Amino acid sequence: MADFTDTLTDDHMAMIVRQPVFFVATAAPDARINLSPKGYDAFRVLAPDRVAYLDLGGSGNETNAHLLADGRITVMFCNFEQPALILRIYGRGRPVLPADAEWVDLAAHFELMPGTRQIFDIAVESVQTSCGWGVPLMTLERERGTLHKYHAQADPVKWAAKMAQRTVSIDGLPARPTDRYIAGE
Repeated sequence: MADFTDTLTDDHMAMIVRQPVFFVATAAPDARINLSPKGYDAFRVLAPDRVAYLDLGGSGNETNAHLLADGRITVMFCNFEQPALILRIYGRGRPVLPADAEWVDLAAHFELMPGTRQIFDIAVESVQTSCGWGVPLMTLERERGTLHKYHAQADPVKWAAKMAQRTVSIDGLPARPTDRYIAGE
């Protein structure tokens, strides 16, 4: 039932664009596996072999730490409409922060949101699709505004100071914190 390709096809890209949520999994040796749901208009297909997603400040910086330590990342999309489908992107990722030389070019693909701290740039190694028959049919009621509101109301100096403390993962792996508050553009 599972099909593999080396890159994203036009059908894969069309399915991705329709999804309001995706899931990101990373791991590093001797560390917990991190699995996070992501929403908002934060994912971009840059090429059949390259994707990226915008990351807002949250409770930790696990994905950053895992990618620095190991590089492996899996992104999963579930089609909650018809036809049933699960799509996984396996690749190697790296965090790109506002201080990095690549930031300006990569950020141009996104509408920056309040609290943006980094973009994860992912080289696609393989793509897997499977039936998704066990995934329920669901519709999006609306996005939650809480995270946007939280970051938009933040004091930029205090926000940057708080994010600057996110230098290690929960397992003690080093992470690169962002160096500035982004209000959104």
